[in-house]
Amino acid sequence: MKNKTLVRSMDILNLFMDHAALTFQEIIELSKIPKSSVYRMLMSLEEMGFLVKGDDSKYRLGLLFLTYGNLVSSRLDIRQIAYPIMQELHNELKEAINLIVRQGDEAIYIEKVDLYQKVRLYTAIGRRSPLYAGACSRVILSFLHDDEIDSYLENVELKPFAMGTITDKKILFESIKNARLNGYTISHSELEDHSSAIAAPIFNHKGEVIGGISIAGIDANYQNEQVDIFAEKAIDAANKISEKLGYQ
Repeated sequence: MKNKTLVRSMDILNLFMDHAALTFQEIIELSKIPKSSVYRMLMSLEEMGFLVKGDDSKYRLGLLFLTYGNLVSSRLDIRQIAYPIMQELHNELKEAINLIVRQGDEAIYIEKVDLYQKVRLYTAIGRRSPLYAGACSRVILSFLHDDEIDSYLENVELKPFAMGTITDKKILFESIKNARLNGYTISHSELEDHSSAIAAPIFNHKGEVIGGISIAGIDANYQNEQVDIFAEKAIDAANKISEKLGYQ
């Protein structure tokens, strides 16, 4: 049986998900909890550091939440969270599934599931690629803040890795715009000839892009209606990982 006071206290705290600050009267109206109960719970929540009352008589979340938030985010292991989702995707599609994170102006492959993918691909664990090359790397670049993208495009030198590597900054910028519009990136022979990939971005609890998940294989499997199928699967998998990282 749930503790009624605890549940009501959580109801009050949840109000601050949508409101930065609330008066005593606003909390009563929004929570629909009796005035005397709200008063007692606010006193307790303030005493424990969950809420603080400002000089304007409005209540706000206390710094205790910042401490808890940093602890939770620091202890979340993206690889551990992503792996079962990657396995499920691989079992369904029989294509290689890759997980990458950003390191400066590069992306590094930190996990891969390719039991059923018999073709050896560029995307081995530990390999790096510049943010402009390959669907999985470029999906991180595409969802950075505008000023970061502008700075990157201004300073990067586009070198070819395979016959499909993007080496024109105008084409790269168009690819970034399409990724933002569609929610995914696609590459053909960018890091390795005759291979293709479709990737979707992974976001943390702050809404920042921190990685990507890609479906990869031989380019013959990444044509026509198959693109839409793989894109939908990649986006769904990336969303599941992002949610587990606290992204809303």
